[in-house]
Amino acid sequence: MTLVIGCRWLFRDSDGILITSDSKVTTSLGITYEMRKVYPIQLDDERPIAIAGVAGDTSLAKKGVETAEEVLLRFAEDTYPIEQNRFKVAVREIERQLIQHFSELRRYGIDPSFQMILGSVDLEGRGSLYLFDSRGLSEPVHDNPGYAIIGSGMVTGGILLLRLIGFDSRLDLGLLSAFIVDSVSEVDSSVGAFIGDSFLMRVEEINDKRRIVVGPLKTDVLIKYKDQIKARREIVKKMWKLCDELGEEKIFEILSNVERELKNSVIQDNSTKSR
Repeated sequence: MTLVIGCRWLFRDSDGILITSDSKVTTSLGITYEMRKVYPIQLDDERPIAIAGVAGDTSLAKKGVETAEEVLLRFAEDTYPIEQNRFKVAVREIERQLIQHFSELRRYGIDPSFQMILGSVDLEGRGSLYLFDSRGLSEPVHDNPGYAIIGSGMVTGGILLLRLIGFDSRLDLGLLSAFIVDSVSEVDSSVGAFIGDSFLMRVEEINDKRRIVVGPLKTDVLIKYKDQIKARREIVKKMWKLCDELGEEKIFEILSNVERELKNSVIQDNSTKSR
């Protein structure tokens, strides 16, 4: 049981791929323990290839990551970094192997419990995000809807919160995904609180050269997110109360004025910088 969120995050000049999860596992006997669910796949320490997030049976989750790693390493050893169209071909090979493996399990009467999110960014800054289901079939989600949610937490609040807040690739998706995991953990005992299990893959300019980098959430950012999550919950509560007291039309008017002033301020700042 788990909650994993994968997003295509739009930065100024390129895409980023973010995968976030809780780290709690609950067995059929009610035993709980912590387990890593987000895995960076790398050719070596300096050459990241992809990020995988998995949910479902522990052994099948490991099998899914191992299959993805074996295929992607083979592609990356041939040509690195893997360009977006070649990554698509690699995904088809991963899909073929998973379908074959899961079909064999079904012949033995075993119904696989498995889901995986697999994402990557190429050197041109084009993000790829694929969702694999329990049959091993994959679906591209980087263009539409731009995100994927898997695990039991999806149905106990994950998808509801994401649709309620509204997905936008220009938002701080690190904070949004952390907010969703943390909130769902309060109503779903099989989902753990957010403790920083989050990896971001993107293109950065280093010494005048473009490089693909991947890394976990830093401790200072985790502390900042925890404080922001608490504050935004209070803001939602206050806004709901104000809607009862002032009415939705008045709140919309106030927010529209604030938004207008903010946009004018940004325009003025950009105009000043261009002089």
